[in-house]
Amino acid sequence: MSNSAQKRALENYRSRLTKRGIARFEIQALDADRDLLRSLARKLTEDGPEAGQLRRTIRQAVAGEPPKAGGILAALRRSPMVGADLDLSRPREEGREVDL
Repeated sequence: MSNSAQKRALENYRSRLTKRGIARFEIQALDADRDLLRSLARKLTEDGPEAGQLRRTIRQAVAGEPPKAGGILAALRRSPMVGADLDLSRPREEGREVDL
């Protein structure tokens, strides 16, 4: 890459990535996992809720720890419906007659 314009463009691109908090690094893995690791890295740079869940899952799998109990309860407590005082009761009906 002897062209100075190309070098400048690459430096500017990498500078923008650094400002976003994205770092470049090298890993060693099987060649068969190349696409998997690239797609994983791409997902993690999005930094949304899906990326957070992916990080937690991977950390758990790598650490070998069992999943924490109460995850569903914690999710329900974070629900926007908490404290909405919904009436979830329904009338009791006997049903229909069935001729056997």
